[in-house]
Amino acid sequence: MKNDGSKPTTTDAGIPVSSDEYSLTVGPDGPLLLQDHYLVEQMANFNREMIPDRQPHAKGSGAFGYFEVTQDISAYTRAALFQPGTKTDVLARFSTVAGESGSPDTWRDVRGFALKFYTTEGNYDMVGNNTPVFFVRDPMKFQHFIHSQKRRADSGLRDHDMQWDFWTLSPESAHQVTILMSDRGVPKSYRHMNGYTSHTYMWVNADGERFWVKYHFKTDQGIDFLSQEEADRIAGEDADYHRRDLSSAINRGDYPGWTLKVQIMPFEDAKTYRFNPFDLTKVWPHADYPAQEVGRLTLNRNPTDFHTEIEQAAFEPNNLVPGIGPSPDKMLLARLISYADAHRARLGVNYKQIPVNRPKSPVHSYSKGGAMRVQNVSDPVYTPNSMGGPKPDPEHYPEQAVWDASGRFIRSAYTLRSDDDDFGQPGTLIRKVMDDAQRDRLVSNVVGHLKDGVSESVLQRAFEYWRKIDKKTGDRIAKGVTGT
Repeated sequence: MKNDGSKPTTTDAGIPVSSDEYSLTVGPDGPLLLQDHYLVEQMANFNREMIPDRQPHAKGSGAFGYFEVTQDISAYTRAALFQPGTKTDVLARFSTVAGESGSPDTWRDVRGFALKFYTTEGNYDMVGNNTPVFFVRDPMKFQHFIHSQKRRADSGLRDHDMQWDFWTLSPESAHQVTILMSDRGVPKSYRHMNGYTSHTYMWVNADGERFWVKYHFKTDQGIDFLSQEEADRIAGEDADYHRRDLSSAINRGDYPGWTLKVQIMPFEDAKTYRFNPFDLTKVWPHADYPAQEVGRLTLNRNPTDFHTEIEQAAFEPNNLVPGIGPSPDKMLLARLISYADAHRARLGVNYKQIPVNRPKSPVHSYSKGGAMRVQNVSDPVYTPNSMGGPKPDPEHYPEQAVWDASGRFIRSAYTLRSDDDDFGQPGTLIRKVMDDAQRDRLVSNVVGHLKDGVSESVLQRAFEYWRKIDKKTGDRIAKGVTGT
């Protein structure tokens, strides 16, 4: 072969290959030879190159960047990444929830907003959405919710009837559904949406004082959206519209950014606050707990191998660094278990050794063996031992990062607070936050959704669902669907 400066093709073992065009045969017209190991390698790799989709959040995009602290909030947390002036490398992944990996980016859906901070104390992962609340508050209902948004078992089709069937039988979904059917249900791009952890977390400072916190990543590009008509058109023209937008913006140097603000609640306030502060379907009104600036997230590098760096990225809220802990939020507590389990099923037990998931801080664990383990271990591989193996340091996980709990083992809803109900906050959103044009688009979006194959019994429940949120809006939706 003429040397034109290109790199020679090799097998995956680095052995030069004589042809990328022709298989090894008995003469030019004879049968294939099984000894053509390069052909076998090509076919075998091709048959195995796909990995299972994530169950929710299958279609996604991602980029790398950094987070830089701009304000001193060390009075509230000892976490190293939030100390003044600290700059931390970050991986971000944005996604839709219900669609498969090939689905259009512009379907009306909640968007995932996941971050991996490569801190000096280990990886810190945030998993959230572009909405501050969620559809359900108990993890027992999560799997059923996702099934209702996916595809029918009989026809393999997505179905608005089963979506509204689930929503109208789950009144706690009202706040999230109101946001989903509003302008924010189809963001203009991933750059033009906020990100929220939605869950409440615990912060612990250097003195062991505890606080409750909610994270808000406010887009520096400004909130913007696509109308339903624009979204439908783009879905047919460019299914990867949001992925393309993010990649193109970074390629041209228009690096997207988000300002992190947090709401901080004193630890004791949670016991008597008028809303359950750990209920994932509720927000904390900013008049009660104003948002305080922490720092800025900037994305400035696209992946060079989408599969390796984005598809194999594993975000898990159980990755909590010193100074940050969970809360009594039932959905969060379940996610501490379920996300890591999903990654083991999808990527294998050693998924944290994939470079994109590997922490940049030293790892000294007693894990060993397992499929696809590539990092060497050394003896001793057990504890306790007298051979100099790693030992735990209680100072890194102080006892203060917990809360008190007592009571019988019971299956029950949260204890209601004075202002807890399912329809109050979404009603306030419609009446006091949205303007007339936003309310008109909300009604139009819901009417269009309900006209698409929703059965009569579910339809009547949907009208009452919306009337409980806001009577005027519910009446307008009913009239828009029925004409009367």
